[in-house]
Amino acid sequence: IAGSLVLAVVLSARLRGVVLFRTMFYLPTITSGVALFILWKAIYNPEFGPLNTMLGGVFDLLGIQAEPPDWLLSIAWAKPAIMIMGIWTAIGGTNMLLYLAGISNIPPELYEAAEIDGAGRWAMFRHVTWPQLAPTTFFIVVMSAIGGLQGGFEQARVMTRGGPAESTVTLGYYIYMKGFEEYQLGYASAIAWVMFLLIFVMTLINWKFGKSAFDMDV
Repeated sequence: IAGSLVLAVVLSARLRGVVLFRTMFYLPTITSGVALFILWKAIYNPEFGPLNTMLGGVFDLLGIQAEPPDWLLSIAWAKPAIMIMGIWTAIGGTNMLLYLAGISNIPPELYEAAEIDGAGRWAMFRHVTWPQLAPTTFFIVVMSAIGGLQGGFEQARVMTRGGPAESTVTLGYYIYMKGFEEYQLGYASAIAWVMFLLIFVMTLINWKFGKSAFDMDV
């Protein structure tokens, strides 16, 4: 969320070619998920992947006696690798667009008044931009919490099959494994209902306490 906010603030400036940069940052979002995961799986390949090739060159240049990580084949690195890919994909995605829309709807008179009062860029962001984006931030927090509990199936299925040692098994992929690989449909259905109740309760908690946390009227 923080990365999307910073990116939206930067891309909201009236700079030459800013529309092109907005499009470039949003492209990973509209790319086919499976194709994107296959691409990152190749990037993370420990033998001929470009990431390890680059890291190996950097280690040799700095004289570091170490081997690049095995990424998706390592219990310690598999989950961080998927998280890095997720951040790269999401930072310029829908959250950025929502923040851009929110920033564009902020009345310019507020910035003019703050400038007359002698506020700098940071003061304008803290006292004008951020409070005005409170409803957008609240919505993004709620939807991100829901997506975090529901998501991760495609990444686990395509990139790691839940491995190594089930270190990348998400709740959605676990339901798939139990229901369609082990044919424990009742158990998988029960887990799905538990996930639904968990998401519902978390949404209610966010709705109850998020309003006061973001200082807004809903």
